[in-house]
Amino acid sequence: MAAPGEALTPSGYITHHLTNLSVGDGFWTVHIDSLFFSAFTGLLFLGLFYKAAKSATSGVPGKLQCFVEIMVEFVDSSVKETFHGRNKLIAPLALTIFCWIMLMNIMDLVPIDFLPYPAEHWLGIPYLKVVPSADVNITMAMALGVFALMLYYSIKIKGLGGFAKELALHPFNHPVMIPFNLLLEVVSLLAKPISLGMRLFGNMFAGEVVFILIAALMPWWAQWLGSVPWAIFHILVITIQSFVFMMLTIVYLSQAHEDNH
Repeated sequence: MAAPGEALTPSGYITHHLTNLSVGDGFWTVHIDSLFFSAFTGLLFLGLFYKAAKSATSGVPGKLQCFVEIMVEFVDSSVKETFHGRNKLIAPLALTIFCWIMLMNIMDLVPIDFLPYPAEHWLGIPYLKVVPSADVNITMAMALGVFALMLYYSIKIKGLGGFAKELALHPFNHPVMIPFNLLLEVVSLLAKPISLGMRLFGNMFAGEVVFILIAALMPWWAQWLGSVPWAIFHILVITIQSFVFMMLTIVYLSQAHEDNH
């Protein structure tokens, strides 16, 4: 970070904007900004849907009600087409994941210095990253939550013995192949939350870096030449990543509900 009155170099500017506001050290480091904006977008999602539910009418719906109905119908159809079990939790979970991640991703469209600049100069907050989904801790925490549900429903539906047999006797149903099956299935099982969290983080972090590079390397009056086209393209990335995380969650939980015995 530059001294007071001293302008940041491009490399210093990039480093500054990629640094989280954090407390603690090492493994116990807590990214306060990521937690704050993830909680903020989550509460925004709850508030908007609660308001839409309270003001819902059977007559001519308002814009908010139309938007919420479109989201609910879209997620509901995705669940019906993909999830083959019976569980009342899956549709609300999928809706929450899709809308929450979408709102977190949308924070990437906020101009780079729109919030960090006043936070630093007016509030004395030295660092502020406003895109929670560009923080690997947030995306992996969500992926591990999905992973915990996968394990819970796998054991609940198949039983502990059935789940163990699924790991030990697939794909080769022979006692001699148990070590190979366990290696293959455990690696495949652990790869699911890792790929789920890292995919979202990688795409959003890359998008954030591009916006920061544009702001660092181009004069302020010409930044829109790079940021506006990238923002338009990034809207597609934001939507796709929200959809992919939701669909993979549905697929993984559907697999957990399948009893192959």
